Amino acid sequence: MMGETPSSQTVSTKTERIAQLARSAPQMAFTTLAHHIDKDWLREAYRRTNKHGAAGIDGVTAQQYEQNLERNLEDLLKRVKENTYRASPVRRVHIPKGKGETRPLGIPTFEDKVLQRAAVMLLEPIYEQDFLDCSYGFRPGRSTRDALRAFRDTLMEMRGGWVLEVDITKFYDTIDRERLRDVIRQRVRDGVVIRLIGK
Repeated sequence: MMGETPSSQTVSTKTERIAQLARSAPQMAFTTLAHHIDKDWLREAYRRTNKHGAAGIDGVTAQQYEQNLERNLEDLLKRVKENTYRASPVRRVHIPKGKGETRPLGIPTFEDKVLQRAAVMLLEPIYEQDFLDCSYGFRPGRSTRDALRAFRDTLMEMRGGWVLEVDITKFYDTIDRERLRDVIRQRVRDGVVIRLIGK
């Protein structure tokens, strides 16, 4: 990741304020978050977005998007603020999984990835306050190795015990999306943000 810029410092200050508010009011639902999404916010989201991923359905790579970065970010911000932004369909590819099976993978457009990152930057400081310390999946500053180390330490403290490995087949295919939205709305009720994540 590139070094911090003045806009990333501004975003960092905003996210810390959001985190402090979420920490101090754990039952509060945020109703105004979208105003944080400005050009600096999108520029920082762009900076944090993986530039090496495959192109989406529009074929636009990170390098192509960067050629007119300021204009692209201005246009994206305008569409978000005017509620005319619509995510593009994802490009579907099938990844071999073994035993002749495949796993479908959706590849969004690069612009959608930038906006998804911007939404994560709004939500992460809120929900990080709510996660249990034993949760490691897809959290900032935590890795698989950290989870394994904590697991090992817990086993050593318990002096052994049973270890069960469970593979929940196609778990994410079975999630009730409306129930997931209800969980999100417990802490975030900003209509613009809900629309960005509510697809």
